[in-house]
Amino acid sequence: MSDEKISKIAVLGLGGVGELAATLLQDTGFTVTGVDLQPPERSLSFAVTSASALVPDEMRVALDGQDAVLSCLPYHLNKDIARLACDLGIYYFDLTEDVPTKELILELAGQSDRLMAPQCGLAPGFVGIVGAHLAEQFEQIRSIKLRVGALPQHPTGLLAYSFNWSPEGVVNEYLNDCEVIEDGEHKWTSPMEWVETVHVNGVRLEAFTTSGGLGTMCDTYEGRIENLDYKTMRYPGHARLINFFFHELLMREDRELAGRILKNAKPPVDEDVVHVHVSAEGMQDGKLSRREFVRSYFPIEIHGRMWRAIAWTTASSVCSVIEMVSNGALPAKGFLRQELIPLDAFFATVNGSRYAEHGQRMDERG
Repeated sequence: MSDEKISKIAVLGLGGVGELAATLLQDTGFTVTGVDLQPPERSLSFAVTSASALVPDEMRVALDGQDAVLSCLPYHLNKDIARLACDLGIYYFDLTEDVPTKELILELAGQSDRLMAPQCGLAPGFVGIVGAHLAEQFEQIRSIKLRVGALPQHPTGLLAYSFNWSPEGVVNEYLNDCEVIEDGEHKWTSPMEWVETVHVNGVRLEAFTTSGGLGTMCDTYEGRIENLDYKTMRYPGHARLINFFFHELLMREDRELAGRILKNAKPPVDEDVVHVHVSAEGMQDGKLSRREFVRSYFPIEIHGRMWRAIAWTTASSVCSVIEMVSNGALPAKGFLRQELIPLDAFFATVNGSRYAEHGQRMDERG
C-alpha cells in the first residue's frame, strides 16, 4: 500500500467491534496495531499493545508513527483521542453517536492536516449514506426518514431487548435531545417520542426518536427539505417501559447506574439482527414519489467465526470509509460528512460490499 494515503493504522479498543474492525483492516492490506488497556490473551492476526486512553503519554506513544487512528472506545473518551490525532497530524475515525463529540471534532477539523471522520458506523454512518442516495434522486426533497433497530432475533421479557451494543451509548441516545428538521424548521426534540409503527420484512416494530443518528444531515439538508428525522426501532412496548424506567423511576439522574442495571438485566445474545428502514419522498418529473431501502442483516461467518450483526455491520462501515479515504475516493483533509459518501462507491469497497451481499429483503427470506 505504499502508493496509498494510509498504510499504518491503530485501532483503539478491542471489544467485539474493535477486534473485528482491526481484523478486516488487516485483511484489506493495512498494517494494524490494536491498542487496549487489557489486550486479549489469544493470538490475533495483528500486532497488539497495551495503553490507557486516560493516560495521554501512553496514548501518544501508542499512536507514534501511525498514519491514522480508529477509535472504538466509549464515546466519552473520543474527545481526547481526537485532540491527540489533530496534534499528531494523523487521520481520525470513530463510531460515536454523541453530538457534543461530533461538534468538537468539527472544530478540530479546521486545524488538522488530515481528515477527521467521526460517526462512521451504522447509525450515524451507513444509514445517512443510504438516505442521501435516495433523496438525491429527487428534484425537490420532501422528507428523509432513517430507522434502525439492532435487536435480538428471539426476544424475551417485556423489554424484548439485549444490550449487544455499548450500554453507555444506548443510554446516551435514549436521554439526549434529538436534532430534526420538522416542517422546514431545524430544531431539537425530546428523545423516546414520536412513536410510530414500522414493518421490516414482515416484522412489526415501533420506532421513536433517539439522539445522534442523523450525524450532520440537518446541517447538510437545512433549507432543502421539509422533514428529516432519525428513529430507533424496537419491538412493540419497549418505548413505554424504557420511558417508565428513566423518567418515572428517575433513572435518568444516574446514567452510569442505569446502564449497569440494563446490561445486567439484558446481556448480549449471539443471534441478533439489524433492521434498516430508510425512506425518502420528493418530486421527480412533476410527480410525488417515494424511494425505500429496507434490509435485515444477520450474523455472518468471518475467518471461521460467527460475528453478530451489529458487530460486522458497524465494523464494515467504518472500514469501508477508511478504504475510500486511503485510495483517494474521499477527501484527505477537513471534516467528513457521511451523507456525502456515494453509496455505489461504498458498496464497491471490500468491506462495504458485505452490506450489498448480506442484506435480506422480504422476497429473499425463506
